[in-house]
Amino acid sequence: QLQASGGGLVQAGGSLRLSCAASTRTFSAYGMGWFRQAPGKVREFVAAISWSDESTYYADFVKGRFPISRDNAQNTVYLQMNSLKPEDTAIYYCAAAKPFDYYPYEYVYWGQGTQVTVSS
Repeated sequence: QLQASGGGLVQAGGSLRLSCAASTRTFSAYGMGWFRQAPGKVREFVAAISWSDESTYYADFVKGRFPISRDNAQNTVYLQMNSLKPEDTAIYYCAAAKPFDYYPYEYVYWGQGTQVTVSS
């Protein structure tokens, strides 16, 4: 089970940190990702982090703004969202890949989503 949190309302240029807590004892075996879905749009990939060497992967539109990280001791993956723009407004979802999978991942577990709203 994945529980995302940390969303909210922020002004353009501001920051938020999203967290996704996993209820598993083998969290370190899972590649993790963040996705988002804006109203009327399809869900899109934002960022991912590997289970093996913590390699990171990003969509072009967030490179340099949204670093992803993980804390295996806390079973948590984070998305630090900086320099937020109104077009970043969306529901953000975390997801877990199959254990020991390699990028690009097949995501098999999804969290419930957390709303991020960026005002201009």
